[in-house]
Amino acid sequence: MTTATKPFTKTAKQREARDLLKGAATDILLYGGGRSGKTFLFLYAIAHRALAAKSRHLILRRYFAHVKRAIWKDTLPKVLQAAFPGVGDEWNNSDYFITFPNGSEIWIGGLDDDERADRVLGTEYSTIFFNECSEISYPSIETALSRLAEKSGLVNRAYFDENPPHKGHWSHRLFIEKLKPEDKTPVDDPSQYASLLMNPIDNLENIDPAYLKRLEGLSKRKRDRFLLGLWQDDDDRALWKYDDILRVTPDQVPEMDRIVVAIDPAVTNKDESDETGIVVAGKCGNRFYVLEDLSGKYTPKGWANKAVNAYYKWHADRIIGEVNNGGDMVASTIEQVRKNIPYTEVRATRGKVLRAEPVAAFYEQHRGYHVEMFVELEEQMTTPLEELEHDDRLDAMVWAATELMLGEETAAGFTALEWGE
Repeated sequence: MTTATKPFTKTAKQREARDLLKGAATDILLYGGGRSGKTFLFLYAIAHRALAAKSRHLILRRYFAHVKRAIWKDTLPKVLQAAFPGVGDEWNNSDYFITFPNGSEIWIGGLDDDERADRVLGTEYSTIFFNECSEISYPSIETALSRLAEKSGLVNRAYFDENPPHKGHWSHRLFIEKLKPEDKTPVDDPSQYASLLMNPIDNLENIDPAYLKRLEGLSKRKRDRFLLGLWQDDDDRALWKYDDILRVTPDQVPEMDRIVVAIDPAVTNKDESDETGIVVAGKCGNRFYVLEDLSGKYTPKGWANKAVNAYYKWHADRIIGEVNNGGDMVASTIEQVRKNIPYTEVRATRGKVLRAEPVAAFYEQHRGYHVEMFVELEEQMTTPLEELEHDDRLDAMVWAATELMLGEETAAGFTALEWGE
């Protein structure tokens, strides 16, 4: 399961990161722009540790499909082939772990599948690597870290990497401010936590110049994050502020009065197409909860299946679909998947700002909650509307909130047509 690649030579920045990994800190964050070598370096370190002593190691992401695609099928084989050729590792493609000649194992896992997460977190590890940790909530981090307890002779270490999110994110508070994310008090031992900025410019010998050029062409907010590796601040032009988005864990979610699945469908299904926004949200009293963000690039049948499955999973009351671009296609596509599902068509009759402002207002009143973290949705929420390249997730969330919290008030700017009762 290896792919041919050129021999492994560390960049100057990777050598700096290697020295950091050899130091006294046990919890290490590498943050910065895309394709800067962060993940490659951590995987190299994990493989090196696995070969040094019989031990077990875990690579976690929020979504199993993402860690399988990005790590299992891509970066990890490249690391092993480049840095440890001929090791003779064995790949288990059903339970997703590698066995080394000395008996060491490297596992991968996702936190979105309870059964799989319970299985990988049912044992102890010498290393846990939280890949793209900006997508993982701190309670999930704490739960996983309770399994960082293997007695293998190695110093147990936790690795983290990410494109830096907002400064209010737990990773900035823990690694940069040295504060406990749960109560913002100083950490007991600041030397336990170390971090290093790594950017694409530090990895020029390993990336396509065209990739760097694409990053330079992004909007300022995205360029700051994915090219320069800068932590994000609130923008006064944005309708939402990061700290106005309250978060709860799944076990803190109350029983909902109503739940809807809202869809903002993409008109086409091409590489350059927008995503289809699919957001599951509920209402409890005067509080609004985003329960799940299923947005992504789908065929029409694909997003209809996602929405219908979410309707049944969450015992939702109805599906809401924006029809400005899709017309009757939304209703007919859902009906092809499953007939007689309660459905409401919504059509924007006012501008996006007018539709979004009432929803932003009750977040400002601390009545808007997210179940853990929805990084892409929150990025769209906290970006000025005029700078948004894509607003599919935001639109779906606003439609859900409008249906649940505002009904058909004219301030929300839509008309509704119902069928399927």
